[in-house]
Amino acid sequence: MLWVAWYAAVAAAAVAAAGLGLLHLWRDRSVAVQLAVVGAATVLATVSGVVVISLMMLINRHDLTVVLAVVTAAGAVAMAVSVLLGRRLVRSARTLVEAVRAAEFRRPDARLPAELAELSRELDAAYARLRDSEASRRELVAWVSHDLRTPLAGLRAMAEALEDGVVDDAATAHRYHGRMRVEVERLAELVDDLFELSRIHAGALRLSERRVGLADLVAEAVAGAEPLARAKGVRISGDVAGGLPVRVDAAEFGRALRNLVVNAIRHTPSDGTVRIVGEARDGRALVSVADACGGIPEEDLPRVFDVAFRGEAARTPGGGGGLGLAIARGIVEAHAGEIGVANSGPGCRFEVALPLLA
Repeated sequence: MLWVAWYAAVAAAAVAAAGLGLLHLWRDRSVAVQLAVVGAATVLATVSGVVVISLMMLINRHDLTVVLAVVTAAGAVAMAVSVLLGRRLVRSARTLVEAVRAAEFRRPDARLPAELAELSRELDAAYARLRDSEASRRELVAWVSHDLRTPLAGLRAMAEALEDGVVDDAATAHRYHGRMRVEVERLAELVDDLFELSRIHAGALRLSERRVGLADLVAEAVAGAEPLARAKGVRISGDVAGGLPVRVDAAEFGRALRNLVVNAIRHTPSDGTVRIVGEARDGRALVSVADACGGIPEEDLPRVFDVAFRGEAARTPGGGGGLGLAIARGIVEAHAGEIGVANSGPGCRFEVALPLLA
């Protein structure tokens, strides 16, 4: 009896091998074709095994006919199911492809298999992110073009005035030279912001992390922003308890803090106060920057960190192209931290959370 089962297994394996060969050759064909091959291979493997067993065991012709009829009927049903399933998968896939090829992707209304339905949801979310990214890109190009055109126009006018001899007294020429230097610095800062943002978006931001006290970073940010605050008549203070050791790239994270502090100063009226506070909470180091800007409209809060976003009152340092807060978010997230904003008191409060070292 064992040798009969062995011959049946060999026959079935030969058919299965042929089916696998066809699947390999037709691996780029339609799913319906591949399912038909699977169904046919299954039926033929079963039939071949049954025939071998029947011949080896010398079953009479009537019994053999009955067995083959039953196997053939079952095989026909299996083939029909395979073909129907293949056609349904192909139809669902074509529906999804047509939705992708449309000018604007919309999730198909037709019922799809679970995997294709999940793919449809992911495509819908991806297209939504692409739309938001494209809108931000266009807004960024518009703002940067404007912010580049303004200082360039001023530089051109002052350069032409100096070149043509329109300005002949030394005091005015000196003032023009000073103004040209200021405009060049503005352009350099904008270009630097664009380069930093491109590195963040490309995932090319390389961090040299080391252990550092959050109090030192806050003190440096406050010291760097002190001249701007003094010129505008804004009071600025920093208060960090206990050093709060964190592991960060001091230069990059310091830039994020400066962006937040400068942003707060520029939108706080004269005689207002900007306060930076650091504390430990729930195993994390938190630093908050509170200003007196009068608050941000609730509908604008979720978009404050978007590239080139400017609400009713611009929330970007230096009047740039809307990059300061976007850069701050990118740097914080690159450090596995979180950043958020909420209205609080006379203004709003930006809060950064980082893992706190032991």
